[in-house]
Amino acid sequence: MTAGKIPLLHTTMAGLLLAALTWAPAAMARKNRNPDTSQAVDSGTFVVVVKSQRVATETFHIAQGTAFSTASSEFKGEIGEKVLQKAELQITPAGELHHYEWRELSPRKEQITVEPSEQNLVEHIVPEPPERPVTQGYLLPLTTMVLDDYFFSQREVLAWRYLAQSCGGDLKQCRPGVLQLGVLVPRRRLPLVVTIENAGPEKVKLNGSEQDLNRLNLKIPDEADWVLYLDVNFKLVRILIPAEDTEIVRE
Repeated sequence: MTAGKIPLLHTTMAGLLLAALTWAPAAMARKNRNPDTSQAVDSGTFVVVVKSQRVATETFHIAQGTAFSTASSEFKGEIGEKVLQKAELQITPAGELHHYEWRELSPRKEQITVEPSEQNLVEHIVPEPPERPVTQGYLLPLTTMVLDDYFFSQREVLAWRYLAQSCGGDLKQCRPGVLQLGVLVPRRRLPLVVTIENAGPEKVKLNGSEQDLNRLNLKIPDEADWVLYLDVNFKLVRILIPAEDTEIVRE
């Protein structure tokens, strides 16, 4: 299949994405935890609809900082029981993981962090008592992406990584193909290799009107295929999981 040409990208957004997500000199890598400047890249709410029923929302904010870029999210839903989770993902200008923290506040109380250790990653799990804390190391490079359950904004960051690696600095004229990326699902302690493919422009009815969106196909081993739709500014606006009759739409 021949991948279509991606829509033209707004110049300001292109600059932000490339600055935040492409590779940079090693000297720009990990610094202290507090960025000295921060500029908003994206924010909003994703609504999760399963079998035509609204079941959850994710509210997120993504900002570019000098030391690292941050994607923070809050997930609220009722999936058999009320669920409240929060996550914060920090990525350096070199594309390396600086810090990841996930917290479940309901129905249980649990916390997970993932951080660099030498040239690999280590995960710390603090479950609800009386379970004991667990530490698990992974022989994964620091550039491994976090792709945790329920946090759809992390799929947006993954899509930006795909475009940045496929296109370099020429997003306007790029025709990205198939790319495999290593990811970690901390909640399940599961490293994976996912496959992303650009399927080209597609007309999609969204929020009552027909829009020209760019489609990316995301394949995850042993799971249902995902379809990601990005708008002209490469913001994630819709996700489909056809096999699970699930749709996630930006509100």
